[in-house]
Amino acid sequence: MKKSYKEYLKDITTFIFDVDGVLTDGSVLVTTTGEMLRKMSVKDGYALKVAIDKGYNICIITGGTNEGVKKRLQGLGITDFYMGSHHKIDALEEYLDIYGIDPKNVLYMGDDIPDIPPLKKVGVASCPQNAVPEVRAICDYISHINGGSGCARDVIEQVLKVRGDWMENFSAAND
Repeated sequence: MKKSYKEYLKDITTFIFDVDGVLTDGSVLVTTTGEMLRKMSVKDGYALKVAIDKGYNICIITGGTNEGVKKRLQGLGITDFYMGSHHKIDALEEYLDIYGIDPKNVLYMGDDIPDIPPLKKVGVASCPQNAVPEVRAICDYISHINGGSGCARDVIEQVLKVRGDWMENFSAAND
């Protein structure tokens, strides 16, 4: 019998996220000049920043190439990006090799077909509530939250709580 994904959360040191459909809702607003705009959740942003500040590795692997998205995520402190990545497993393997990270220590969140190979390689495969059925079928954890609406916050918060890194001094600081 397979163990619950929660039993693996204590081993997670690295988060890898897709962008479109995970950190955004997958919609693209196209302006009259052809610029493509995306919407991101500040709740995801907060959790990403907390994870970085606590020393977790964060990597973005996306088929997209939007510089606005990259600037937003860099502003949170993310430094590892694989943009325009259409073979995401290659990017994942390169990232793990560069930093010497064991795949069992990785939580990957993706929502569509190109995410399937990396999802099959990591310790915890996760997806937003509105991921495609093929992705949902292979994930250890399906967030109850849709892409772009806080699903990254959901998984980050779960890992940090299990590891004692989520808001450990919050109540004392606000008393």
